Order: sequence, then C-alpha cells, then structure tokens
Amino acid sequence: MSKKIAEERINRLFQIADRRVSEDRDDGSELANRYVEIARNIGMKYNISIPENLRRKFCHECKSFLKPGLNCRVRINSKNSAVNYHCKECGKVNRYGF
Repeated sequence: MSKKIAEERINRLFQIADRRVSEDRDDGSELANRYVEIARNIGMKYNISIPENLRRKFCHECKSFLKPGLNCRVRINSKNSAVNYHCKECGKVNRYGF
C-alpha cells in the first residue's frame, strides 16, 4: 500500500467515525474509538502523520474520538491564543494554537 492510499484510508476512517458517533450514541463511540485506533496504526505503519484537521478529533491521552457537545468541550482561550479541547472521558485538555 502506498502512502497516498494510506492517507485516503485514514481520512475515510475518520469520516466513518464521525458519522457513527452522530447516528448512534450508545455503540457508536466504541466503534469510533476503534476506527481512530486503526487510523493511528496505519499512520505508524506507513510513517505518515495524521493531518492537522484530523489530529484535533481524537484525545491524545485516551485515544478516544472527540465529538464536541457529546464527549468533549471546546473553549477558546484568548489569553493564550489557543483552542482548548477538554475530553470528558479522561479529563485531558488538548490545546491547539490559532
């Protein structure tokens, strides 16, 4: 598998995870977390990084898929010029500059 195909699969897995969480709140989060795990494994195997826009969609501590309003809280911190993603699963705060 080439790197281009691996990137396409990573993007597709995140799309499926987003759709799964939106449709089914009970079982969907477990499947979405599994899709994130598979996407991370593909990235590590083919030595490609997950794109920046997708990197914000999972917790870097517990590796769970983050859906704002469902299992994470998003806040803008103008003092530090950052967007804070607070994971409700593990309590970790992921900060991304803007």
